[in-house]
Amino acid sequence: MSRVALIAGLALAATSLSGCIAAAVPIAAAAGVVKTQQDSHRKKQEKPAPALKPGQVYRTEDGQTVQVTGLTALPAPNGGPAAPATPAAPAPGSVPPEMQFLYGSGEASALSLQAYAALWTYIHNDLRFRRDKSQISSVVLTRDSTLTSPKFETCGKRPMAVVFDVDETVLLNLGFESDAARRGPGYDQGRWTRWEQTGADKVDAVPGAAETIAAIRGDGITVIFNSNRSASTAAFTAQALDNAGLGPVTIGDTLILRDDSAPGGKDERRWKIAERYCVVAMGGDQLGDFSDLFNAKDLPTSARRNTTGNTLIAPLWGHGWFILPNPVYGTGLKGGMDEVFSRDKQWADPAEAKP
Repeated sequence: MSRVALIAGLALAATSLSGCIAAAVPIAAAAGVVKTQQDSHRKKQEKPAPALKPGQVYRTEDGQTVQVTGLTALPAPNGGPAAPATPAAPAPGSVPPEMQFLYGSGEASALSLQAYAALWTYIHNDLRFRRDKSQISSVVLTRDSTLTSPKFETCGKRPMAVVFDVDETVLLNLGFESDAARRGPGYDQGRWTRWEQTGADKVDAVPGAAETIAAIRGDGITVIFNSNRSASTAAFTAQALDNAGLGPVTIGDTLILRDDSAPGGKDERRWKIAERYCVVAMGGDQLGDFSDLFNAKDLPTSARRNTTGNTLIAPLWGHGWFILPNPVYGTGLKGGMDEVFSRDKQWADPAEAKP
């Protein structure tokens, strides 16, 4: 049994089923005090510095007594617990948590397998048994659609196709992101272009992607990749897809890329694809992989979230639109405190409340 069939089978089965010390300082600060005292007597004593341990007491040159504690931050001025330190950005050479999740965790792998199993079940079971396939509707929003009033066209005799984004939807950019982890935060377009040109052998397929894409093609359905990668590096992108077991592709036909002078949206390319094919499913890791309407500049963060579940868009998820996890980069990583957490749902620990 093929891996994708096994995944789909499992999916179907699951659906049927205080003291007298003058002062106390953090250990790092105490080290500074003791080191100053030791340096002033070094020529006289020439002894090794004592090891600093929590609980030990030392006397400074001016007669003050300090005790080393295990604190890593000074207590709050009101005597309450120490305020937590502001999380620092991951040091260059370490792997940020979001990369640990997407590229290293079993959880991310399981989510991807789940999405591809759902996609395959939808296409292979829900669509192929339609008696009149000419009445199947495209899942590409029409030009006059809005997020609150989505519209679709009936496909007629156009051949069926599934449209995928590339990066972190079908292709994991392991080489580029490992370099990003070593360097630390910050994106450089020139480095990304050089990656496109030289990193075709440092990629892997998203779990479930290669098997599902092969099965879709086996059902006689065309697979098309619609990516914001540069058209000037098309041959390298095609090679990367081949190396990950996702090819073959034909540039300009089944691999559609952004012209260097064009904006980053995908709708125009989607509409052109929909003129030739009946797009029965789409897969992506950003909402913009389904419609540019999600990325309108005047759309607040909370509204953007709500449109996915509180409008007529909601029934599309898992039934034509399939999204993959990506906490590493993209349009979804934004929003201030009151945007991400509504004020009526924010909580403060009563134990830390000021009197």
